[in-house]
Amino acid sequence: MKTQITLLMLAITLIPGGSWAASSCSRANLTRCLDSACAINISSNPSARCQYCGTPSAGSPSSDGIRSVSVGSSTKYNITDKELKSAPTEPSKRYAWAAKRCIERVSGCTVEDVSDVYDDLITQSCRAAGIAAEVADLSAQLRETRSETSCSNEITACMVSDDNCGRDFAQCKSDTDFDRVFSNCTVLATGCDEFSSNLRDKLFASRNDAVERAENALASIIKSYQTARENRIANTRKMCENNTGINNCVETVCNNNMNNRCADGFDQERAMATLLCKFYDIACATLK
Repeated sequence: MKTQITLLMLAITLIPGGSWAASSCSRANLTRCLDSACAINISSNPSARCQYCGTPSAGSPSSDGIRSVSVGSSTKYNITDKELKSAPTEPSKRYAWAAKRCIERVSGCTVEDVSDVYDDLITQSCRAAGIAAEVADLSAQLRETRSETSCSNEITACMVSDDNCGRDFAQCKSDTDFDRVFSNCTVLATGCDEFSSNLRDKLFASRNDAVERAENALASIIKSYQTARENRIANTRKMCENNTGINNCVETVCNNNMNNRCADGFDQERAMATLLCKFYDIACATLK
């Protein structure tokens, strides 16, 4: 069954530089992973895949709490019960949700692999539920009619979330990271295929603008610190000319801290003031 996942491939293949050919994907492990979200109680309910990840026309799955998914097989790649609590209940959205997580778990797998290994299983399950629809008919049922605005809002919110690119796109500075996050977000945004190319172009431009602004801001901060440092050095050099700095310092200490203000005959006070201002001599010697 070429369901919503297959339709979403159109969005992903529009991404420049993407390479989605299957390579080292373990389709057995991929199936086990998808079953953990779409085939709950499959042994007692042959329609489970259709009900969970096929079409609402198959009815709601039973909620008896029994799970018999891939009995005797490794659960290494399964989606956990805790994760399933946040899984969408609408079948096509649940399928996309499960696909994203299984691609992350089973290395080397792509959205195309998900469609190839699981669409037919859902079709068989739907026939078991009495839904004798062809693949194209089911695809049409699952495809949502979406506006460009709603798609833009959903995909943008996904892209700029803290777990993905972030609002300043700091986590998607490289095109590889940007494309990876965008493909994940388009998988989750069902029914947005026809808008994905334009949305990527807009988000890519926004990413470039954000990165450029951040770089310019950083360059401005660095420049301001550099300028301030250069100004301090220039002022220090100026105070070193003709011993201006130390002489002013001595007079200030004499006037503010010495009882007799270093008047004639009180050489000891002037000597003490000169010693207190000795740091000017040290600074000037360093700059020479």
